Amino acid sequence: MSSYNIELNWKRTSEDFSYEKFNRTHTIEFSGNQLVRNSSAPDYLGNTDTANPEELIAAALSSCHMLTFLVIASKSGYIVDSYSDMTEAKLEKNEEGKIAVTVINLKPTIVFSGSKTPDVDQLKSLHEKAHRNCFVANSIKSKVNIL
Repeated sequence: MSSYNIELNWKRTSEDFSYEKFNRTHTIEFSGNQLVRNSSAPDYLGNTDTANPEELIAAALSSCHMLTFLVIASKSGYIVDSYSDMTEAKLEKNEEGKIAVTVINLKPTIVFSGSKTPDVDQLKSLHEKAHRNCFVANSIKSKVNIL
């Protein structure tokens, strides 16, 4: 099928490598030479000026859901003018007692135009189809809610 690669780089910048002192900031390079500064979440001594893995999971799911939704909407004869999402990833203990992203809430707002616009049930169906066919949703164990 397909393969996707990133390059992650971290280098110690502190003299002390204790848990409290070592730096967590690193870079992730994506295709097209896109470079993202990343760190752990602030709750885990990370840099608040960077993204963190929990946000990247939320972003990956939100983006995948949107792209899949747009394909399904287009093939169903709808015209989408804009799509925005306020996604929330909840970090808490899972059933095994391990800290994990257990729930991801997608809160999309979509603007349609044209003579064919979905009613509430049709919109729900579009989201359900998008969720079932989203590569990222099919790859994670987190519960996903579309609110």
